[in-house]
Amino acid sequence: MGKAETEATRLLAETGQATEVPVNVEAIAKHLDAQVVEEKFDRSVSGMLYRDGDHVVIGVNSAHVDRRRRFTIAHEIGHLVLHKGRPLVLDHVRVNFRDANSSTASDLEEIQANAFAAEILMPKDQVIASARKLLEDEAMTESVVIGYLAQGFDVSEQAMEYRLINLGLRRQV
Repeated sequence: MGKAETEATRLLAETGQATEVPVNVEAIAKHLDAQVVEEKFDRSVSGMLYRDGDHVVIGVNSAHVDRRRRFTIAHEIGHLVLHKGRPLVLDHVRVNFRDANSSTASDLEEIQANAFAAEILMPKDQVIASARKLLEDEAMTESVVIGYLAQGFDVSEQAMEYRLINLGLRRQV
């Protein structure tokens, strides 16, 4: 387990959400004294993290669907927990933006924040237990399993599909 997953697991336990599905990401943000604010950003920006001393704001694009906003909040919490932030010349303010580059796997901090978000929203042990139980029923198609799990964990089907792939839980076709 990498640092991102380890920190996410620790934070889930620390906030009493290790067994909660779906995970309340806004409660985790509040636990970290981070204020979540929804704003309409440019379509290509999902969210941002603003840190100035003890003042922390997670900005989320209000134009995005709920499940994407949940992932964005978890992703920004990942930056908060894992990274010092990219410097921006505004009186020692550090900002991280979540945008189209966040999902390209070309930036280590973005890869780590995505792994953190996946573990926060779709904890490995819970996904494995739920998926294995569903996959035992050979009558259920993989797409139905993905849809069912996505609904239960309140994430997009695409996020759940990636999670199952990364956990090695896809059926061999």
